[in-house]
Amino acid sequence: MATAKQIQLRLGQAKKKVAKLNKDLAATKKKVKTLEAQLKKAKAAEKAKPKKKAAPKKKAPAKKKAPAKKKAAAKKKAPARKKK
Repeated sequence: MATAKQIQLRLGQAKKKVAKLNKDLAATKKKVKTLEAQLKKAKAAEKAKPKKKAAPKKKAPAKKKAPAKKKAAAKKKAPARKKK
């Protein structure tokens, strides 16, 4: 079984831990409040701005196709003449 001193030590450590967590909790709550206020302001600012209607998109001009390449078989060269 634990002695009274050991229990007092553990109790002191636990109290310190709770105090530290409470401090962190308070800081976090404050941070959350400020962020919520910023969000509220941002939403109000968005509502105040008049919404612009999206302009209809213009179609890009059709790309011209490259002229069809002639096949090699269609271009027959005259056979070279033999020298005598």
